[in-house]
Amino acid sequence: MAVNINTVYQTVLFILNKEQRGYVTPAEFNSLAVQAQEEIFQSYFPDGNQVNRQNQRNTNNDTEFFDMFKDVSYKLYPFEKDALFTYNAANDGFIYTGVGIIYKLGEIISTYNTTSPTYNSITQLASKSDYSQITRSKLTTPTISYPICFTTNAIVAPATTGQLLVKVSPTPNVLNINCLFKPLDPVWSFTTGSLGQYIFTNPTLAGSASVDFELDISEQPNIIMNILKYCGVIINDPTIIQVASQEAQQASINEKS
Repeated sequence: MAVNINTVYQTVLFILNKEQRGYVTPAEFNSLAVQAQEEIFQSYFPDGNQVNRQNQRNTNNDTEFFDMFKDVSYKLYPFEKDALFTYNAANDGFIYTGVGIIYKLGEIISTYNTTSPTYNSITQLASKSDYSQITRSKLTTPTISYPICFTTNAIVAPATTGQLLVKVSPTPNVLNINCLFKPLDPVWSFTTGSLGQYIFTNPTLAGSASVDFELDISEQPNIIMNILKYCGVIINDPTIIQVASQEAQQASINEKS
């Protein structure tokens, strides 16, 4: 379940205005919201590694609703999707033309369906240098049973770069990759009222540009604390920075202890 963007914004405004500590405009809030969400999303990976090490030492709780590694994994599930990559002749490789920004690649499956039987082969991801060495050697040449690939940047007309390109040997007919996508940027969109006030446009309304936080609902307190931390910088109030940082740090300690 996503975190409501308006609930977060109104909470942040309430806390700031309670002691007359300033005001954050929608444009400022949207920038801080993106940064806060990105910071939390990035924290899942070192947190997951830490909890995984605890699992290996048998020091982590593994009961149904108190398994920390499962909790971290659960928060990433909404961003995990199987993506179909399309062959691009100009780059002699496969690119993703769908919606969203890919953050990490998981299992890579190359399908060879012009043979009998059809092969759905797990594909090894290698560095470009290793790929070159392996594919040039007669002893290690990849096969449809054991294909290999590497990633680089595609050049797509009109001469734009930055799109992920996957080169596979041997070239499959179909390429599917289990990917982890970045969450969409949150947006608090509004219209302006007759008195110049900001009127929130709900994401559920047709034509609304508002976007809720895609993080799990359990992250709402962390999102608010992170935004307040940055708000303290904007309005030059070190007290807000200190309090919000302490609260966020304590929450993190409680989750990991």
